[in-house]
Amino acid sequence: MRRLHAQLPLLAAAAGLALGGCGTSPVPPTARPEAVRARIVQLLPPSVDDRAGWALDIYAAFDALHIEPSTANVCAVLAVAEQESTYRADPAVPGLGRIAREEIDRRAERAGVPLALVHAALQLRSPDSRTWDERISAARSEKELSDLFEDFIAQVPLGQRLLEGYNPVRTGGPMQVGVEFAQAHVKAHPYPYRMVGSLRDEVFSRRGGLYFGIAHLLDYPAHYDRLVYRFADFNAGQYASRNAAFQSAVSTLSGVSLDFDGDLLPPAGEAAKPGSTEAAVRLLGARLGLRDEQIHE
Repeated sequence: MRRLHAQLPLLAAAAGLALGGCGTSPVPPTARPEAVRARIVQLLPPSVDDRAGWALDIYAAFDALHIEPSTANVCAVLAVAEQESTYRADPAVPGLGRIAREEIDRRAERAGVPLALVHAALQLRSPDSRTWDERISAARSEKELSDLFEDFIAQVPLGQRLLEGYNPVRTGGPMQVGVEFAQAHVKAHPYPYRMVGSLRDEVFSRRGGLYFGIAHLLDYPAHYDRLVYRFADFNAGQYASRNAAFQSAVSTLSGVSLDFDGDLLPPAGEAAKPGSTEAAVRLLGARLGLRDEQIHE
């Protein structure tokens, strides 16, 4: 789970948008689709390539998700896209080669595979005729790195052993939404577009990345009075702001120091014992008239 303090850059981006057109001329609730798309074009920075295309994909996502494309909602989406990708569907990430090699080495050590063997495997030719090591060095975006890992898992037995079928590139697209979120979302909601390639490919596309990013940011009931809490949730997980407020109250009442990270569950693999927040609530059980089992449920 991302930390709540990661919201600060998003707040700066939101402030920048407010200084532009996002603080004025709201879209009327009954505006026709073409008027809404035209307004989105106006809200996008002039430096963005293909503003009409961005507006079309943003509006289509709002329409498919049945979310009102209000100025506040649109500007929230633009703030995230500005911060996470500067309006690029597949943004370049500095130092990807180093990050990829560190991930491979870390997994090799965890699996007990000699690093010399791993590095030798990276000198083998991949399906595009380059060595795996050359492809790692050439990767400039998360999409390129994701494709590399997919090929490595499929083509190299050692890759299957190291990665266990799990692609370590977990976010992508113009809003840097999680692939796992997209996988869970399509199980509950039909994907509105004809899929080209895999769901992972859709996350890395502009239309898919915006669709899933907008869903993650706005498509859940949260009675927040300020969008800043949704920005925090986007970074730390849906309802993280609400959960952090709950942790603050529990800490005050119990006297137990808690990390207000919005994560109420214990770490993966430790579900048998209560997390720190639940343990603190259990101290209040007598005052609340609740047994440990009731608190856990």
